Amino acid sequence: MKKSLLTTLLLLSSFAAFADEAPTLDTGDTAWLLVSSAFVLLMLPGLALFYGGMVRAKNVLSTFLYSFTALTIVGVVWAVIGFTLAFGETESPFVGGMQYLMLGGDFMTALSGTIPLSVFAMFQGMFAIITVALISGAIVERMKFSAWVIFMVVWVIVVYSPVAHWVWASSGWLFKMGALDFAGGTVVHFSSGCAALALAIVLGNRKDFQKTAIIPHNLTQTLIGAGLLWFGWFGFNAGSALGANVLAGLAFANTMIAAAAAGVSWMLIEWTHGKPSALGVASGIVAGLVAITPAAGFVAPWGALVLGLLVGVLCCYAIRLKFKLKLDDSLDVFGIHGVGGLFGAIMTGVLAIEGKGLISGNAAQVGIQTIGVLSAGLYSFVVTLVIAYALKATIGLRVTPEQEAEGTDVNQHGEKAYN
Repeated sequence: MKKSLLTTLLLLSSFAAFADEAPTLDTGDTAWLLVSSAFVLLMLPGLALFYGGMVRAKNVLSTFLYSFTALTIVGVVWAVIGFTLAFGETESPFVGGMQYLMLGGDFMTALSGTIPLSVFAMFQGMFAIITVALISGAIVERMKFSAWVIFMVVWVIVVYSPVAHWVWASSGWLFKMGALDFAGGTVVHFSSGCAALALAIVLGNRKDFQKTAIIPHNLTQTLIGAGLLWFGWFGFNAGSALGANVLAGLAFANTMIAAAAAGVSWMLIEWTHGKPSALGVASGIVAGLVAITPAAGFVAPWGALVLGLLVGVLCCYAIRLKFKLKLDDSLDVFGIHGVGGLFGAIMTGVLAIEGKGLISGNAAQVGIQTIGVLSAGLYSFVVTLVIAYALKATIGLRVTPEQEAEGTDVNQHGEKAYN
């Protein structure tokens, strides 16, 4: 009898200990992630304005639609299969399991840490959406809308979701290697930059690239877009702490500091060559936001300042390479997101504090960061080439020269931005 009672008490204490360790819902964390998800969604109209102001008036609506259709189509693909490929439970180092296909299984009741799995899934879905939309800046004014729609669907399934699994899922091979990517320098920015570069190569240059001046039609739109991106980026980076906590506060501060510093350094570089431009300040802000994304929760504020100042200079010069290489990356996606994402990812290994980076005694992290970001970028580049060549050989990738001269708003959508 005494032995039976003792066994029962031990079992009850074990269950109590397990219950203490089990994840519990935190309403504050949940509220912050809900708000952060909405912040990141706001980046889509911000990006549409940022890109839309830089194209010619005859292509404004089509440029906007690249971003807004990413919001709709990728939103559906993420719910159907993208989320489970990225975060479905599995032992695979390369791709997630299928229990959350169509957001099934225990999706509606499960927790991810202290927040509902449904909130985590929608927050991560916003990342997938903005990543695809970023790519569009390289191909505006000449890609067929039908080809863009198919490209988005395939790219999210075969590129974005696997790379997200590599870096952020507990079984992912880069996660196990110890690669640091707080909010997407590798997963979002360098992968989208490499995809944009591949698409631009296959698509070919606009017919008047380097022949006549291609002038932005409305830089006020671009500046407003940069401001909205900056606002949304607080959700992007601080939300990646996955809670309303000290780490979120650090990421928030670092995001502000890096963006401001990069805007200043880009402006000063332009000033040494002539006049500081509105487009330059806007581009510098975005470059700073890109570079701090992988490092936001890992570096001290002084590290964010250094990172921002350096990336503003680096990206300012990087975007000029397309003219030397005669490659039409229309809105400098690779020059800002590719170069900025690569620089930010590697510098995270240098500047990370608390024993995580070179300056705090972990020199090996620089090598891990380099392997991680280059692996993801190479995979994105090669697979994007395959998708682009397949589309080119089947339905065609770009509009005709006559349609390009007319403008993609009219011949792809039957509308004009300004009547």
